[in-house]
Amino acid sequence: MEGDLQRALGRNLRAYRIDRGLSQEAFADVLGVHRTYMGGLERGERNLTLKSVERIAEKLQMEPLDLLRQLTPANSCHEPTEAHPDHYQLYGDPGVKARSPD
Repeated sequence: MEGDLQRALGRNLRAYRIDRGLSQEAFADVLGVHRTYMGGLERGERNLTLKSVERIAEKLQMEPLDLLRQLTPANSCHEPTEAHPDHYQLYGDPGVKARSPD
């Protein structure tokens, strides 16, 4: 369907940001974009070029295709209550603290 990839990218960026406890403005700074542009990305309103997707993925140290994967049903009108099985594989588990070397 038209716009599905834009919405998937937006949902994935929002999940990434929320998992890390970042505000939209702080996340926009990480990506080097304006906060209002960031909001448009998260809402799936922005039509990014492939180069833009690659740049964002590089800044987040992930594969561009991971940003475009559908993690929730495209027709869902609400936020998921449970993480998709691939969620932690793609974004890491925010509840798990890195272990310090012994």
